[in-house]
Amino acid sequence: MSIRLNSSKKSPRLVYIKTFGCQMNNYDSEIMAGVLTAHGHKMTDNPSEADIILLNTCSIRDKAEQKVYSQVGRYRPYKDKNQNLIIGVGGCVGQLVGNDILKKAPLIDLVFGTSNIDKLPQFLDYINYSGERISRIDKAEEWTDKDIPISRNTTKSGWVSIMRGCNNFCAYCVVPYARGRERSRAHQDILKEIEELVRSGHSEVTLLGQNVNSYGKGKEDEISFPQLLRLANQIEGIERIRFVTSHPKDFSPELVEAMKLEKICETIHLPLQSGSDHILNRMNRGYTATQYRSKVDMARREIAGLTITTDIIVGFPGETEEDFAKTRDMVKEIGYDSMFLFKYSVRPGTAAADFDQQIDEKTKQKRLEEILNIQNQITLEKNRAYEGKVVEVMVEGPSQDKKDIMIGKTRGNKVVLFPSADGIREGDLIKIKIDKGRLYGLDGEVA
Repeated sequence: MSIRLNSSKKSPRLVYIKTFGCQMNNYDSEIMAGVLTAHGHKMTDNPSEADIILLNTCSIRDKAEQKVYSQVGRYRPYKDKNQNLIIGVGGCVGQLVGNDILKKAPLIDLVFGTSNIDKLPQFLDYINYSGERISRIDKAEEWTDKDIPISRNTTKSGWVSIMRGCNNFCAYCVVPYARGRERSRAHQDILKEIEELVRSGHSEVTLLGQNVNSYGKGKEDEISFPQLLRLANQIEGIERIRFVTSHPKDFSPELVEAMKLEKICETIHLPLQSGSDHILNRMNRGYTATQYRSKVDMARREIAGLTITTDIIVGFPGETEEDFAKTRDMVKEIGYDSMFLFKYSVRPGTAAADFDQQIDEKTKQKRLEEILNIQNQITLEKNRAYEGKVVEVMVEGPSQDKKDIMIGKTRGNKVVLFPSADGIREGDLIKIKIDKGRLYGLDGEVA
C-alpha cells in the first residue's frame, strides 16, 4: 500500500472511539488509542470535535450491522461540518462484513478487522492523503506477539489479553469467524504487561480470553492457565487477579487449586447456556448438564465464598418446553449470583443459522422473562445475605449520579455503594460494613 502525499490536507489529530460489546473490545479500544497516540494523535471524549471517529463493534447481538449504520447516521452532521472527518468501523462487524459496509454506508471511510489494529495509523494516513475509502481485513495476523502500545482507560484496574480467537465453534457463535482460531500469547509477554500495569499504578488485573482454560494448548513451549495464574500471583503490586471467560468443558481441578492463591479473586464466570443435554449437544458445547453441575460442586467445595455468574440462551432452535424446563430448574439449583441472559438470534455464517425448528419471538420473550424473574429473586436473596457483614472493597471512584457516593467491588465482583470519606482514593482496599443488599449491588459504610 503506497501513500500519495497531499500537503494541502492537514493530518487529523483528534480521535473519538466508541466501543460496543465485551471486555475484549474495551481492551482492543485501549490498543487503538495506544497505537494512535504513539503516532501523534490525541484522544477526545467529544465526537463533534473529532477528526477521526472509530466504532469498535460487536456482532454477538442481533442486527449488529444495522446498529452500526444507525450510529454512523448520527455522525452525519459532523461529516457535513467537517468534510475531512474520517469515520472508521472496526471490531467483529468490520471483520465479518468487510467491504460491503463501504457499499452500504457512504459516510464510512475505513473498515478494518480485529487482526490489524496495529496498522490503524497507516490506514488513516492513506485515507487522509489519498482521499480514498478503504477496507483492510487480515484474517489471522499474529500482531498480538508484537510490542503494541496501550492507552489505558483506568488507573487501578486493567485488562490483559492472554489469547485471541476460539476453537470451539459453538453453533450460535461468530467469534471463531470474527477473531479467528485460538492463539495464545507468550506467557513472558503477559507477565511483562502485568508488571507494566503495576508501574503505571494499577493494582487489579483481569486476564481475558474467549476460553482462558485452554490457554497454552497447541504450543509446546507454553505453560497451562493454572501455571500462568501462579506466576501472576507472584507479581508484587498486584492485589487482585480476575479472569474471563472459563469454558466448562476445560474447567479443571488444577484451576480450582490455583484459585486458592492469595490474589486470585473467588469468582468464576462459567457459561451454562442451557440445562438440557439435547440443546447443549445441538449447541456443540462439549459437556453435559451433569458434568457442568459436578464442576460447580467441586469449585464450591474447594473455594470459600465463591461467586458464580453465567450466560444463558433461551429459544435456541429445537428447544422444547421440556428443554426449557431443564434450564429453568438448573438456574434454581445452581443459584447464580448473576447472569447474562439472551434470546437466541440468528448469526449469519454460524451452524445454527441453518437449523430447523426456529423458535418464535413470543415464546423466546416469555422464556426470557421467566428466567429473569427467577434469577432476580436469587440475586436479591444472595445480596441480602451480605447484610451485617464486613467485606473488603476495592474503590473504583465516585458515582456518576451522586458525587458524594463512592463505588467499589468485592473480591467476588459485587458492586458496593458507600458514602465518600476523606482520604479514600481510587484503588484503595477498605473494609465496608454492608447495610443493605439490593438487586444490583450492596449498600454500606466504611467499617
